[in-house]
Amino acid sequence: MKNYFGKDRRNFLKNGLLAGLGLSGLSFKNRPEAWQEEYERLLATPPAVGKSVIDLKVAPIKQVKVAFIGIGSRGYGQLGQFNAMYPDKAVITAICDVRKERTDLGLERLKKKGQNPAVYTGKPDAWKEMVKRDDIDLVVICTPWADHVPMAVYAMQQGKHVAIEVPAAKTLDECWKLVNTAEETQRNCMMLENCCYGDEELWILNMVQKEVFGTLTYAEAAYIHNLRDSLFNPKGYYDFWRMKENIARDGNLYPTHGLGPVAQYLDILRGDRFEHLVSMSSLEASLTEASKALPADNPYAGYKGPIRHGDMNNCLIRTNKGRTVLLQHDIVTPRPYSRINALAGTKAYHEGYPSRLSIVGKGHEFLSEADLKDYKEKYRHPIWEKLKKEIEENGGHGGMDFVMVYRLIDCLNNGRPLDMDVYDAATWSVVTPLSEMSIKAGNAPIKFPDFTRGKWAQNRALGMVKVV
Repeated sequence: MKNYFGKDRRNFLKNGLLAGLGLSGLSFKNRPEAWQEEYERLLATPPAVGKSVIDLKVAPIKQVKVAFIGIGSRGYGQLGQFNAMYPDKAVITAICDVRKERTDLGLERLKKKGQNPAVYTGKPDAWKEMVKRDDIDLVVICTPWADHVPMAVYAMQQGKHVAIEVPAAKTLDECWKLVNTAEETQRNCMMLENCCYGDEELWILNMVQKEVFGTLTYAEAAYIHNLRDSLFNPKGYYDFWRMKENIARDGNLYPTHGLGPVAQYLDILRGDRFEHLVSMSSLEASLTEASKALPADNPYAGYKGPIRHGDMNNCLIRTNKGRTVLLQHDIVTPRPYSRINALAGTKAYHEGYPSRLSIVGKGHEFLSEADLKDYKEKYRHPIWEKLKKEIEENGGHGGMDFVMVYRLIDCLNNGRPLDMDVYDAATWSVVTPLSEMSIKAGNAPIKFPDFTRGKWAQNRALGMVKVV
């Protein structure tokens, strides 16, 4: 192999893909030109249609006018967090869901606090009518994944800022659409990755910034969450949309909960970047076996069709600085919930679930509970102290939801750049299509696009790092 990161990289990657195709037995292995064309397109950076939105600042918005698309399970929860911003920081002016029973439920909740938003429901494109309103600054999108990009792009084109549930996009083209539209319209496009605002995650981020970990070398992240019952439940996901994703696709379909915080520890797009990944999945067994025990009236009872998504997906990511990240996705086995949240440096190592910390010079074991408590108190992120009362009142996944929404609205109130931008959203979300491509190509290495068009090398601080 010649100079992997040099001029022969393109040939190496192309040949690796073609070799992988030959080993994988895929139906198009006799058409290598199709993969060559696809990979050439992946390597190419499209021309910019606007200017960078890194550290985008907009005029302060004293009271942010918010519209909601999607009042399902997640949307209803987020509605409560934005409701907590009323009236001092935000007001919800409109809500939309195709199901009237969901908008009725949301409206009832908002009216209890004195809000009376306009309601849009009953037809699939009601949201389009809503986002054209003049009394909206921010559109919050809490819908199935396939709707995220069309809704976000249209809203930005109407002059609105957008906040999208995770993942922000499903495909490489969709990631570029988000980036290009944000740059063209100069609107904020933030992915609502709540895990970046957890108490543990911000504590680790604070220790990283205070150099407790020394030089960072590798990390592990995951989304391990047994959703088997929800996937088969008619009331779990509207129209079984998430089950359909698992049937149709094989890769890391939900990468950002674990990866987002790790990317922030590693200063991804702020001095380092993800260079390439390799992905592979185990065989699929859990959903097929579980379908045999479903009641006869369930559409997936005794499901005979192929389910493409393996029970476990592993991705290995390498950064420009040579650091590595192991990223896992498993939503069907009995493995207990975990995002792993492991980080290694030359001076310290952390591992989550449960949280444990090891420090060079303090023995060969994890710190005692008393010493760990001391580190947590010394390096706890100040925003968790600042918002302690509000976090207790509003909760949301242990408080991370409230902290995230507070930061989003507070930045808009004060005309500051948001903590996360469209480049973060695209870079973390693109793991899904890249992992799919790697699997289809026999687990070949796949290069990450550079959504910042070279600006990732700038050393710039995260907004959360600058919180006073």
